[in-house]
Amino acid sequence: MKFNVPLLFLLATECSVAIGDDWPQWRGPLRDGVYRETGIVDKLPAEPRVLWETPIGLGYAGPAVVGKHVYVMDRQLETGESNPDNPFAKPSIKGNERVLCLHSDTGKILWTHEYPCPYTISYAFGPRVTPTVVDDRLYTVGAMGDCWCLDANSGKVIWSKNYPKDFGTEINTWGMSAHPLVEGNKVILLVAGNAGVVALDRQTGQEIWRALSVTDPGYAPPMIIDQAGVRQLIVWTPVALTSLDPETGKTYWSHEFPLQNGLSISQPIHDSKESLLFVTSFYQGPLMMQLSEKMPTASLLWKGTSSSEIKTDGLHSIMSTPLFDRGHIYGVCSYGQLRCLEARTGKRVWETFDATGEGRWWNAFLVAHEDKTILANEQGELIFARLRPEGYQELSRMPIIEPTGKAQRRKIVWSHPAFAQQAVFVRNDEKIRKISLAR
Repeated sequence: MKFNVPLLFLLATECSVAIGDDWPQWRGPLRDGVYRETGIVDKLPAEPRVLWETPIGLGYAGPAVVGKHVYVMDRQLETGESNPDNPFAKPSIKGNERVLCLHSDTGKILWTHEYPCPYTISYAFGPRVTPTVVDDRLYTVGAMGDCWCLDANSGKVIWSKNYPKDFGTEINTWGMSAHPLVEGNKVILLVAGNAGVVALDRQTGQEIWRALSVTDPGYAPPMIIDQAGVRQLIVWTPVALTSLDPETGKTYWSHEFPLQNGLSISQPIHDSKESLLFVTSFYQGPLMMQLSEKMPTASLLWKGTSSSEIKTDGLHSIMSTPLFDRGHIYGVCSYGQLRCLEARTGKRVWETFDATGEGRWWNAFLVAHEDKTILANEQGELIFARLRPEGYQELSRMPIIEPTGKAQRRKIVWSHPAFAQQAVFVRNDEKIRKISLAR
């Protein structure tokens, strides 16, 4: 799978994120799920070369890596507290959330920012959000809506927001999960309550604009696309897929797409060459929008016809963000099926369980690298594979971390790794590891 990023797109990216060997936010430097570093092994070894590992606590939040720093969030239960046997239960559970900064060469914890945070959500196993690092600022969002802007070098608090107090947010079933997006001088957050989305001055926390009116923000991270010569902020909530002007919050276009249980989770994906925008939901399945090449408008190209996560007709992802490649979409469906779809029709080309396993919510995270795809599955394995319309070709795999989480009576890892410094940074509920991928 070969991904080429046009120079104009790189020049148009206003966020001061590193392009080289850093992984400063959700899905990488350009938030597109592409790993661009060279010098990576062609074949994974049978056993991982662990450079370091450090004990940490509970959490789904993936790490961010910038220079000599690794940032990750976790949760520490208060003494005597425990999570319920039924993960769907939502009792009040006392504990603290933490933001950790580790040295990327040694794994030593350099500083910790910790704060009380009782949970009243399902699957109360820690924060969900990958930190976002821009310049010397670190932005984090906890499961109960605690947003922090910290000095990335020292952990000092610059400013903070609490979604329920500051925006009237009612915390949704599985907790706040939309990763912060920095666009120019703004940090953009999905908060619901008095506003679906807000833009804050990233240096001061002062509000610049707010937009949309939704009671549930869903879980999907916002994203920026360049289309029709216009930068567009794409926000996918449980009621609609919407394009906004990132400077003002003004709506360019919106398409209604009501979802069961508020499950807008995986990030929308954009094919700039074909002017396509795609989302996939667990119950309602896929939706493909055709974007105008001349105006910031869009029209429905096709959508799935099934509202069942069992009788699926396209791609019904629960949390994994798919990839576009040369007229096709590759992603993980509701019961672990890795599928290939024709992008312009939604027609299924093939499916396989070889990369994942078969069962409700079985998952793998997909990252493009050179002519292959890297898959990190929930069994704690890393896989190199070629995904083509002709089928799935596995090149190699190795175990990278033990699954410690619980879902559907099985052990899982539901944390997106970071790829940087010719290594993969991966965590579970007990530790974080740096594993070499250097040739």
